[in-house]
Amino acid sequence: MLVAPNVNPPVCKIMNYGKYKFEQAKKEKEARKKQKTFELKEIRITPNIEQHDFEFKAKNARKFIEDGNKVKITVRFKGRELNYVKLGENSLNKFIENLSDIATPEKKAILEGKNMFIILAKKSEK
Repeated sequence: MLVAPNVNPPVCKIMNYGKYKFEQAKKEKEARKKQKTFELKEIRITPNIEQHDFEFKAKNARKFIEDGNKVKITVRFKGRELNYVKLGENSLNKFIENLSDIATPEKKAILEGKNMFIILAKKSEK
C-alpha cells in the first residue's frame, strides 16, 4: 500500500492482504447495517366500507407508518362497482384526511384495472 507516492523514492507499507480484505468487508457490513430500509404494507378496502372497518384499517395504517413503512391503500372494485369509481376515490381521500397528521400521499389515486390505489409515506421531518 502506498503511503506517500509523491516523494522520491515512494514510501510503501507492507501489510497482510487477507487482513485488509477482512477489514473492508467488515466496514461494508457495518454500513449496510446502518442503512435504513422500509417495507410497503398493503391495506385492501372496498368502495362502500363501513365506519368501524374504516377506523380499524386506518389504525393499522397509522401503526405501519409510525414504524417507518410505506402504506399502499387499495380499493378493489367487484362487478358493477366499477361504475362508481367516485366512491372509491372518496374512501381513499378519507384515508388521506385521517392520516394527514403523520403521512403524505406520494402520488394521486391511480386506477389500474379493477383496483385503485394510493401510496402513503411518512411526512419528512424538517
